[in-house]
Amino acid sequence: MNPAVHLDGITKRFPGVVANDDVDLAVERGSVHALLGENGAGKTTLMNVLYGLYRPTEGRVVIDGEPRSFDSPRDAINAGVGMIHQHFMLVEPMRIWENVVLGNEPTEWYGLRVDEDAAREAVRELSARYGFDVDPDARVEDVSVGVQQRVEILKALYRGADILILDEPTAVLTPQEVEDLYDVFEELTDQGKTIIFISHKLSEATHAADEITVLRNGKNVGTVDTDDVTSEQLAEMMVGREVLMERSAATEPPGDVVLDVEGLVAEDDRGVEVVSGVSAQVREGEVFGIAGVDGNGQSQLIESITGLRTPTAGTVSFHGEDLDDVSRRERIDRGMAYIPEDRQARGLVMEYDLTQNAVLGSQHDDEFTDGPRLDWDRAASHAESVIKQYDVRPPDRDATAESFSGGNQQKFIVGREFERDPDLVVATHPTRGVDIGSTEFIHDRLTELRSEGKAVLLVSSKLDEVQALSDRLAVMHDGEFTGVVDPTTVTEEQLGLLMAGETLDDDTVDHVGVGDDGRPTETAADEEVSA
Repeated sequence: MNPAVHLDGITKRFPGVVANDDVDLAVERGSVHALLGENGAGKTTLMNVLYGLYRPTEGRVVIDGEPRSFDSPRDAINAGVGMIHQHFMLVEPMRIWENVVLGNEPTEWYGLRVDEDAAREAVRELSARYGFDVDPDARVEDVSVGVQQRVEILKALYRGADILILDEPTAVLTPQEVEDLYDVFEELTDQGKTIIFISHKLSEATHAADEITVLRNGKNVGTVDTDDVTSEQLAEMMVGREVLMERSAATEPPGDVVLDVEGLVAEDDRGVEVVSGVSAQVREGEVFGIAGVDGNGQSQLIESITGLRTPTAGTVSFHGEDLDDVSRRERIDRGMAYIPEDRQARGLVMEYDLTQNAVLGSQHDDEFTDGPRLDWDRAASHAESVIKQYDVRPPDRDATAESFSGGNQQKFIVGREFERDPDLVVATHPTRGVDIGSTEFIHDRLTELRSEGKAVLLVSSKLDEVQALSDRLAVMHDGEFTGVVDPTTVTEEQLGLLMAGETLDDDTVDHVGVGDDGRPTETAADEEVSA
């Protein structure tokens, strides 16, 4: 029996770069196949060849045993191939049914008018068939990211897709939405659809896929059955060496308080209170982690700490000084580095090249100025240093930020912020969209900063990450801390309860000598000092 997809000896060259090098890939009909690899390994390029966005330099695309030549995505769609990109392509003010049928609308009155009833019914029928529970009349801007992803899948199904490609499908989803997506995969494959998804997350690939193909440096280094491989083996296939999966605990007690947040209240952009009296302290030589489902006030809390949002009540102190009237730029000057949640909106100027982005926030420092003017030679040297040390690909300081993949944008921001020599690093989702090798490097660097006596405030939706790195772990729900626990002893079940808004009795979880507000009790503080 022929596979649904056979990519036979695919090579794709760009000027100066071989993105895919003689890649073979076979995907069985009705299966879920993961394409795993680091940023820049060639995963998306290979799928863009299958979807008709690129023509291969060499090799051929075979669908259900028939060789195909795609000059555009329309040719691929006509052959039953659909692709859901990482950044959705929806018209937000429009209704769901309008987005699904856009460009392929059913018509009436001799093709002069869109048959809205037929369109709604088509979307409703597709949604019911695959158990999507989507309201055709809802506007895209009013539904969750998880529902928007289902709308993208419905768009492909409406156009007759039997083979679905998903590029980093869980990058913007909450843990609950990720589980829902796995259910969608099962529904689709039960009805004969074939799924290929691009990922760099080991847990995602091993949980959802039947088979996994690993790319490294544009080459296929192996295809394995999910049941026959460990995460450690996959990591080594991706990186080409053994990858350290465990992190070391702090060996020294924390020092003085660097960041002190007391009774902080903040509102979102609509004026709704989303942070309700949060208090916490972060000390020298400590990683203080915050876990929770996205959307529970973490963003507004961090923006209030870093100077991007004005809290409505409470105080933020840095080295004992109130930051109430201190600007974002001055907070940087005082030693507060910030890895933002939204790298494109907050971390980079997308039209600027990497040299310009390397000095954002530091463009007035003596290090990068020559009198009243910015010294571009020093800025360029700094950019090159960040690019080299943090393995940003391609290593081109003159390329604009928008020309890099999301993972490489993230690595550049992380490098720039770490190299400020900060006293406090506020890191929100520092490894979002980053491959396992770079994740290991970033984790090691955070651990090194802690060992150097720096304070780290870490926010992450990845429970394994925030547990592995944190010395104390707060769980945030509905704008409040439901508990501050010892990450080495708390169980996943207990974390799940805290994330759902429940509080735990002191005799069921170790609160590491702090109150639920994150501030050490007098006894705990005395013990830390005496230690």
